Amino acid sequence: MSEASFVLENDFALLKPLSLDNFHHLYAIAAEEKLVQYSPADIETREGLANYVEKALEQHKNKQAIPFIIYDKKNQKFAGSTRYMHIDWGNKVLHIGATWIGRAFQGSGLNDQIKLLMLNHAFGPMGFEKVEFRIDERNIRSRKAVEKLGAILEGVLRANVYLLDGYKRNTCCYGILKQEWIDRAANRL
Repeated sequence: MSEASFVLENDFALLKPLSLDNFHHLYAIAAEEKLVQYSPADIETREGLANYVEKALEQHKNKQAIPFIIYDKKNQKFAGSTRYMHIDWGNKVLHIGATWIGRAFQGSGLNDQIKLLMLNHAFGPMGFEKVEFRIDERNIRSRKAVEKLGAILEGVLRANVYLLDGYKRNTCCYGILKQEWIDRAANRL
């Protein structure tokens, strides 16, 4: 199943396809200093953000990614961006990543709601069997967030990604299998 563009939403969050027509809503958030300090992305300038979006849209065109703009329904404001990426349609594995939300939205529960929407859709209508997350080893906050969702640390890729400041990070690889997600959902009921 190939998803061209779709919307995911619940009472807290709305994920709409990221586009050249709507990414301007993210200028102020993307300009927050060191918002993506653990990522190789350059989004702090308007040009950097435009390039970031263009690359995401190119990956979407090639069916390798599905990028979203995040809208916080509680605060009625655009909050950031996320995406399905490294989509392996044949093996039914994808990553959820490139997620960043403004500092005003951090710790509000919005990120949890985003991940729930994306995981439910990936394991449900999209029919995927595994979802992975790749996180800088030093990003304890993000690591704890995916662990809280039930993701299992599967290993660490040593010195595998250069960041904008020249630092070469270690990347923690987390995964959730479809059956684990189903079992976890059953235990929440």
